[in-house]
Amino acid sequence: MASDINRLIDMIYERIEDAKAPALKPSMSIVDRDELLDLLDELRAQLPAEIKRAQELLSAREKFVEDAKRDVERMMRQAELEAKTKISESEVMYAAREKARQIVTRAEERSRQLYQVANSYAEDALARTEEAVQAALDEVKQSRVRFRTTSAAKMQEQKQKLDQKNSEDDG
Repeated sequence: MASDINRLIDMIYERIEDAKAPALKPSMSIVDRDELLDLLDELRAQLPAEIKRAQELLSAREKFVEDAKRDVERMMRQAELEAKTKISESEVMYAAREKARQIVTRAEERSRQLYQVANSYAEDALARTEEAVQAALDEVKQSRVRFRTTSAAKMQEQKQKLDQKNSEDDG
């Protein structure tokens, strides 16, 4: 998905970079408006899928964390059950408690690690999506400004030609 968005952004950049400049305005470009609007529509259609994917990642991370918590609770119950079923001699009880503590410690550490990995992945996916959306928005804004400038220049040029023709016709 992200590669589709990047491909569309690259295509928009290419269209703008390849656009021809009018003879009197070399700093401006003339672009095929319909072609760019089609590309932007396609980009807009891709973005909800990226956002949905990021939301799915967040949901999966939350489920993962909940599953890890349930595993920890199950392990703790299991450790407590094992400790209760053992003979209450102090040495055996100590071993059971120590084993339960180790299981809980390992489960909590695993839960923290899994949570960090899921968080990092979700954050990275959201950051990439945000960057792609921002880049597309910036390009659209720049294209809009260039379009307005070019359009205004063309209108002014046409007005001058009409004024000059009218002056010649009157004279």
